[in-house]
Amino acid sequence: MLNRSCTLLATCLLLAAMPATVWSADVPPVGPAAVTVAVAPASASVAAPPGVVASTPPAATLDGRIQDVKSDVIKLNRDLLVLEEELLFPANTQVALFVSMDVGKMFELDSVQVKLDEKVVASYLYTPLEVQALHRGGVQRVYLGNLRTGEHELVAFFTGKGPHDRDYKRGATVKFEKSTDAKYIELRIQDSGAKLQPEFDVKVWQ
Repeated sequence: MLNRSCTLLATCLLLAAMPATVWSADVPPVGPAAVTVAVAPASASVAAPPGVVASTPPAATLDGRIQDVKSDVIKLNRDLLVLEEELLFPANTQVALFVSMDVGKMFELDSVQVKLDEKVVASYLYTPLEVQALHRGGVQRVYLGNLRTGEHELVAFFTGKGPHDRDYKRGATVKFEKSTDAKYIELRIQDSGAKLQPEFDVKVWQ
């Protein structure tokens, strides 16, 4: 009986000497082996503390400012061009001539010459790329100038290659009245399926 009491006492003393640890089926043991350190990936961004503004990389800031300056310069140049045209060619005297081409398979345009009141005001020699642009629906301004009010005569000469690759030169004439409003005139090149040859027309826009 004495030996059994001694054994129980020794066991109690041993348990009292061990550190107190709480075990639970739902909570894993806490100890050095159970601690997991979470390391953030290298690419993860770290939020700046309150009151601290994160700085932008200098290169990115410089590129953005350069693009802004370029946009401002382009806009300024456009505004200056419009202002210059308004000052040099006011609406009450302004006249503008344009060239357009509808299909144009029967005529390969080389050059255009324009006369206003028997005075040559525009001559233009076309490149193949410019002719292709006209074929795709482009419109070219060949002349912008001033004209007094009253009656005027316009004569346009078109040169190039016609059907069967023959040299072709044709003219178109129109008389028009210049008022106090700006005048826009279109020189049109069109194919005539009935005549199997190109036609040249002048249209005055009201």
